[in-house]
Amino acid sequence: MVLSTTTNKGGMMMQKQFTALLYGWLTVMTLILGASLLLALLLKFTTFNEPTLTWVTLVIGLIALFIGGLFAGAKGRMKGWLMGGFTGLGFTLFTFLVQYLGYATMFSLEQSMHHLFYLLAAMLGGMIGVNVSGSDTAH
Repeated sequence: MVLSTTTNKGGMMMQKQFTALLYGWLTVMTLILGASLLLALLLKFTTFNEPTLTWVTLVIGLIALFIGGLFAGAKGRMKGWLMGGFTGLGFTLFTFLVQYLGYATMFSLEQSMHHLFYLLAAMLGGMIGVNVSGSDTAH
Protein backbone atom coordinates (compact mmCIF):
# COMPACT_ATOMS: atom_id res chain seq x y z
CA MET A 1 0.00 0.00 0.00
CA VAL A 2 2.82 2.41 0.83
CA LEU A 3 4.47 1.62 -2.49
CA SER A 4 1.35 2.62 -4.45
CA THR A 5 1.06 6.00 -2.72
CA THR A 6 4.74 6.67 -3.33
CA THR A 7 4.34 5.78 -6.99
CA ASN A 8 1.23 7.95 -7.25
CA LYS A 9 3.06 10.83 -5.58
CA GLY A 10 5.95 10.42 -8.03
CA GLY A 11 3.49 10.41 -10.92
CA MET A 12 1.91 13.60 -9.65
CA MET A 13 5.33 15.24 -9.40
CA MET A 14 6.18 14.21 -12.94
CA GLN A 15 2.86 15.58 -14.19
CA LYS A 16 3.47 18.84 -12.32
CA GLN A 17 6.93 19.17 -13.87
CA PHE A 18 5.61 18.43 -17.36
CA THR A 19 2.89 21.06 -16.87
CA ALA A 20 5.58 23.51 -15.79
CA LEU A 21 7.56 22.73 -18.96
CA LEU A 22 4.48 23.35 -21.08
CA TYR A 23 4.04 26.75 -19.38
CA GLY A 24 7.67 27.56 -20.11
CA TRP A 25 7.48 26.49 -23.76
CA LEU A 26 4.20 28.35 -24.36
CA THR A 27 5.65 31.46 -22.76
CA VAL A 28 8.75 31.30 -24.96
CA MET A 29 6.76 30.72 -28.15
CA THR A 30 4.28 33.50 -27.33
CA LEU A 31 7.07 36.00 -26.63
CA ILE A 32 9.02 34.98 -29.74
CA LEU A 33 5.96 35.21 -32.00
CA GLY A 34 4.93 38.56 -30.52
CA ALA A 35 8.44 39.94 -30.93
CA SER A 36 8.58 38.62 -34.51
CA LEU A 37 5.38 40.47 -35.36
CA LEU A 38 6.73 43.66 -33.80
CA LEU A 39 10.05 43.35 -35.63
CA ALA A 40 8.28 42.71 -38.93
CA LEU A 41 6.28 45.89 -38.45
CA LEU A 42 9.44 47.82 -37.56
CA LEU A 43 11.19 46.56 -40.69
CA LYS A 44 8.22 47.42 -42.88
CA PHE A 45 7.45 50.90 -41.61
CA THR A 46 10.77 52.29 -40.30
CA THR A 47 14.40 52.55 -41.37
CA PHE A 48 15.37 49.70 -39.04
CA ASN A 49 18.30 47.93 -40.73
CA GLU A 50 19.33 44.29 -40.86
CA PRO A 51 22.68 44.42 -39.02
CA THR A 52 20.84 45.84 -36.00
CA LEU A 53 18.19 43.16 -36.42
CA THR A 54 20.72 40.39 -35.73
CA TRP A 55 21.61 41.77 -32.31
CA VAL A 56 18.03 42.68 -31.44
CA THR A 57 16.80 39.15 -32.21
CA LEU A 58 19.59 37.65 -30.09
CA VAL A 59 18.63 39.84 -27.12
CA ILE A 60 14.92 39.13 -27.59
CA GLY A 61 15.65 35.40 -27.69
CA LEU A 62 17.72 35.60 -24.51
CA ILE A 63 14.98 37.54 -22.71
CA ALA A 64 12.24 35.20 -23.97
CA LEU A 65 14.15 32.08 -22.88
CA PHE A 66 14.96 33.65 -19.51
CA ILE A 67 11.28 34.46 -18.92
CA GLY A 68 10.21 31.01 -20.16
CA GLY A 69 12.66 29.38 -17.76
CA LEU A 70 11.41 31.67 -14.99
CA PHE A 71 7.81 30.57 -15.57
CA ALA A 72 8.79 26.88 -15.77
CA GLY A 73 10.81 27.12 -12.57
CA ALA A 74 8.09 29.02 -10.73
CA LYS A 75 5.43 26.55 -11.82
CA GLY A 76 7.57 23.45 -11.16
CA ARG A 77 8.86 24.74 -7.79
CA MET A 78 11.82 22.38 -7.75
CA LYS A 79 15.05 21.79 -9.69
CA GLY A 80 14.85 25.12 -11.48
CA TRP A 81 18.07 24.62 -13.41
CA LEU A 82 16.63 21.39 -14.81
CA MET A 83 13.23 22.92 -15.62
CA GLY A 84 14.93 25.86 -17.34
CA GLY A 85 17.33 23.52 -19.10
CA PHE A 86 14.52 21.43 -20.54
CA THR A 87 12.70 24.61 -21.56
CA GLY A 88 15.81 25.75 -23.45
CA LEU A 89 16.41 22.32 -24.95
CA GLY A 90 12.80 22.14 -26.14
CA PHE A 91 13.15 25.50 -27.87
CA THR A 92 16.47 24.48 -29.43
CA LEU A 93 15.03 21.17 -30.63
CA PHE A 94 12.00 22.94 -32.13
CA THR A 95 14.22 25.47 -33.89
CA PHE A 96 16.56 22.77 -35.15
CA LEU A 97 13.69 20.67 -36.51
CA VAL A 98 12.16 23.64 -38.33
CA GLN A 99 15.51 24.56 -39.84
CA TYR A 100 16.57 21.02 -40.73
CA LEU A 101 13.24 19.73 -42.02
CA GLY A 102 12.09 23.02 -43.56
CA TYR A 103 15.33 24.36 -45.01
CA ALA A 104 17.57 21.24 -45.05
CA THR A 105 20.39 23.02 -43.21
CA MET A 106 22.13 22.26 -39.93
CA PHE A 107 23.00 24.78 -37.21
CA SER A 108 26.02 26.92 -37.99
CA LEU A 109 28.68 27.51 -35.34
CA GLU A 110 27.20 30.95 -34.66
CA GLN A 111 23.71 29.50 -34.21
CA SER A 112 25.07 26.80 -31.92
CA MET A 113 26.65 29.47 -29.74
CA HIS A 114 23.39 31.43 -29.66
CA HIS A 115 21.48 28.34 -28.58
CA LEU A 116 24.05 27.59 -25.89
CA PHE A 117 23.43 31.06 -24.46
CA TYR A 118 19.66 30.55 -24.83
CA LEU A 119 19.98 27.36 -22.81
CA LEU A 120 22.01 29.13 -20.11
CA ALA A 121 19.48 32.00 -19.97
CA ALA A 122 16.60 29.54 -19.56
CA MET A 123 18.49 27.66 -16.82
CA LEU A 124 19.18 30.91 -14.96
CA GLY A 125 15.52 31.87 -15.30
CA GLY A 126 14.49 28.48 -13.94
CA MET A 127 16.78 28.83 -10.92
CA ILE A 128 15.42 32.28 -10.14
CA GLY A 129 11.83 31.13 -10.79
CA VAL A 130 12.06 28.37 -8.19
CA ASN A 131 13.33 30.82 -5.60
CA VAL A 132 10.74 33.48 -6.44
CA SER A 133 7.84 31.03 -6.22
CA GLY A 134 8.59 29.86 -2.68
CA SER A 135 8.63 26.25 -1.52
CA ASP A 136 5.99 23.56 -1.08
CA THR A 137 7.15 22.79 2.46
CA ALA A 138 5.30 25.80 3.88
CA HIS A 139 1.93 24.46 2.67
